[in-house]
Amino acid sequence: MPTRRVLIVGGVAGGASCAARLRRMDEHAEVFIFERGRHVSFANCGLPYYLGGVITGRSRLLVATPERFRDAMNIEVRTRHEVRAIDRAAKTIEVNHVETDQVSTERYDVLVLAPGAAPVRPPLPGVDLPGVFTLRNLEDTDAMQRWIDRQEAERAVVVGGGYIGLEMAENLARRGLEVSLLEAADQAMAPFDPEMVTPVYDELQRQGVDLYRNMPAAGFEPGPGDTLTVLTHRSERFSADLVVLAAGVQPEVGLARAAGIELGATGGIRVDDRMRTSDPSIFAVGDAVEVRDFVTGRPALVPLAGPANRQGRVAADVIAGSDARFRGVQGTAVVGVFDLTLAMTGASEKALRRAGVAYAKSYNHPAHHAGYYPDAHRMALKLLYAPEGGRLLGAQAVGKAGVDKRIDVIAMAIQMGGTVFDLEEAELCYAPQYGSAKDPVNLAGFVAGNTLRGDVATVFWDEWLLRQQDGSPMPLVLDVRPAGTAAALPIPGTLNIPLGELRTRLGELPRDREVWVHCAAGQTSYFATRVLRQHGFEKVSNLSGGVASLNMLPGGVPASGPEG
Repeated sequence: MPTRRVLIVGGVAGGASCAARLRRMDEHAEVFIFERGRHVSFANCGLPYYLGGVITGRSRLLVATPERFRDAMNIEVRTRHEVRAIDRAAKTIEVNHVETDQVSTERYDVLVLAPGAAPVRPPLPGVDLPGVFTLRNLEDTDAMQRWIDRQEAERAVVVGGGYIGLEMAENLARRGLEVSLLEAADQAMAPFDPEMVTPVYDELQRQGVDLYRNMPAAGFEPGPGDTLTVLTHRSERFSADLVVLAAGVQPEVGLARAAGIELGATGGIRVDDRMRTSDPSIFAVGDAVEVRDFVTGRPALVPLAGPANRQGRVAADVIAGSDARFRGVQGTAVVGVFDLTLAMTGASEKALRRAGVAYAKSYNHPAHHAGYYPDAHRMALKLLYAPEGGRLLGAQAVGKAGVDKRIDVIAMAIQMGGTVFDLEEAELCYAPQYGSAKDPVNLAGFVAGNTLRGDVATVFWDEWLLRQQDGSPMPLVLDVRPAGTAAALPIPGTLNIPLGELRTRLGELPRDREVWVHCAAGQTSYFATRVLRQHGFEKVSNLSGGVASLNMLPGGVPASGPEG
């Protein structure tokens, strides 16, 4: 049978999954993977946990070896081979063997680019000093491990408060190092909305990690002995035995750009929904490609393993003759920070504002399983949805347990075009140790659905704080918590009438003024708004999420650390 020669540049998630899927779909194609590094398929998401000692065997990080590709799939893998150039007219690539410096030319019928994304190494003075590391592959991990052991490292500075930065801070701290985490912006974990990250700051402080926000690194200098000094734009200096740069990643597009392949507005390789580039014989997958945001429709860079794997499968199916399509990326992601889990799916409030998409939002703070069962932990769950029709746009959650499960459920609902009313009706597993009869997903739907149906008007604490600042007319803020709770944890400028006394004290409330009602987490105050509305109060609203949401507002957290 006639065969096609398919060359894949890069392994790991996108390239390796493309090769494996292509072999399953086409037994006769010649398939080659060219990988610059020593390992074709490894668990890069597990690297911080190997450094932290959570994963104890290095071999456990190797997902598939060249031998396995050869023996099980008849795929030839050439590690330590760097593709340097593409001749689109001749349909050839120039390959350099890294260890021998020999150059060869390889012909292709179809070429798949999966070069990934490289850690940002900012052009700062001293960035190339020994002891300043980035983390991308097993070689980086080995080098960092050797350095920590040789230096008997005690202090580390992590530059960047994103996914890798938080994971590295946690795992270095678990190894017993004193860790300072420097974030250039005023918020760590930029994809999330600011209030949803506040519990993470508390957790970092509790675990002894010093977080400094608004603290960009300015350079690095040798310190006494083999130590380093990290300089900042705010004149602070941090001494460290080890520096980890975790300031984000950028798509590796040099090869594509040099070949004249079209790039997108974000700087990634532009592909269609079949993962085909501007050259019909060349596909691209993984962290280097520009994707379509599934919610906003805008182009985006989303360097996540899950989408990279799906893109590899789509490209393989199309190469094999199927009409597969990639639907876009909704950015479902999760990160563990010691005893907390932070997760999201879909668009954030910030992203919706930037895209000009109309939205509504709600907060609730349910327990992750039945409250009567031991060790029920509360989570904060934020839902974003269309104000007309309630189509789901995004969700974020943070808590000690059950967070990933709820975000996964909502992620699937978003993928299926679901609404808040679908969340109300979602039938989910229930036993007291796993959930509640009204699951947090259901409760999120109830809260949003009540607003859309007009059962309750919803307001937010940031609106209250904004009115205090700009001099707008202030509502009466009614606290319906029990008197003892309100006295122990008072909110200045509010009136306390416990829910049980509300019906007999209606005369104390003005009917010609806005009344905003709150409680501990938003449910009791919802009951109170229903009472007030049915007694003729027309300007009554529920403060979404109660005091629990107020405590998450970033205004209550210092702008620089050490902080909680």
